[in-house]
Amino acid sequence: MEMITPMDELQEIYNQQGFLSALPVLDEMQLREARNAFSELEREFGEAYTQYSLHNVHLQYPWVSNLTKHPQILRVVKAILGPDVILLDSRFICKYPALKPDIEENDAQTKADGSGGENGLPYVAWHQDMRYWGIDGGPVLSVWLAFDDSLEENGALRVIPGSHCAGMLPHHQAIRPGNMLSVNQEIPEELVKADESVLCPLLAGQMSIHDGFLVHASDPNTSQKRRCGFVIRYVPTRAYPIHDPDRPRKFHATQLACGSDQFHHFSSKTI
Repeated sequence: MEMITPMDELQEIYNQQGFLSALPVLDEMQLREARNAFSELEREFGEAYTQYSLHNVHLQYPWVSNLTKHPQILRVVKAILGPDVILLDSRFICKYPALKPDIEENDAQTKADGSGGENGLPYVAWHQDMRYWGIDGGPVLSVWLAFDDSLEENGALRVIPGSHCAGMLPHHQAIRPGNMLSVNQEIPEELVKADESVLCPLLAGQMSIHDGFLVHASDPNTSQKRRCGFVIRYVPTRAYPIHDPDRPRKFHATQLACGSDQFHHFSSKTI
């Protein structure tokens, strides 16, 4: 599979907008194999667990590790971050259908713009990844690799283009129930330019990428279709963890994704 837009143009767009979307990664066979392998995890652990708790399982399953090093992914990542890249973290995120068919249409009309949360359905509040990662010295790049079609009705990613240029914004505790962020925080509504947000729909096998400072969110899944994706975080090897005694962070799953590491900032793994 070939990307139509040249890499230098993709890099320029990413630098300006803070994200890229609908980039091809998995061909039909690769997608089928990945989805079948994930189905085994669903059967083994159950949907309540696979919704958000499959964290850093690239350390356990070779097929997941192979996805983090997929040539189509690393081709784009290297164009943005440079040749020397650390795999920081990975997680599967699934929004399973939660509404009964007879109330689906009515509940779809009650979603809040860009934030969701009505009826306690799982959603992701407006936030910036860098708020949670404790990284300095280089950018964090997040990949969302779609295992299912990711559309408006099942809670696709929504971003505010160019918002990564504003730096870190304040976050506070989210008010609406159902926020999937582990520390339940969100950017205050008055600081979010929700009217400038754009949806990033994906077909299964495609990916989006976004900068760690990009303001983004996703609404609840109000459809009868699962929305499953594999999230992978990458940083250049020059990046380093920040020491924060109030919130110590563990980086036990870091691996060299490509190139070489002359800095070894993550060699201790625990900060």
